[in-house]
Amino acid sequence: MKIATIIVRSLMGLIFLFASAMYFLQLVPQPELKGGVKLFMEGVNATGYLMTLIKITELSCSIAFLTGRFVTLATVVIFPVVLNILLFHTFLDPQGLLIPIFLLIGNLFLAYTNRAHYKALFTVK
Repeated sequence: MKIATIIVRSLMGLIFLFASAMYFLQLVPQPELKGGVKLFMEGVNATGYLMTLIKITELSCSIAFLTGRFVTLATVVIFPVVLNILLFHTFLDPQGLLIPIFLLIGNLFLAYTNRAHYKALFTVK
């Protein structure tokens, strides 16, 4: 189980590191967007801060996953981002659904392997 945890954690870290590096370094040109994807991305970009905030979150969580430090916190912080990526691809861009499914399963797996650390959050005092 420990090896599987390290593999899943490292793969998730690499995926998020690659995605945030591509955004900040602008290594790949933006593809032509159409339909709902274009409308959604125009809305996100119109805020002026949301995509940058998402990518900073992805970068910080990828560093946590790759170093193995603060994995419990990173798993909680990245979950809303992973869920939004999955819903985006489910409703707007279904052909890119494989990686979001892996990210959701990986995130749930990491949460399960670190479940002992979350017990204090659900303790009623």
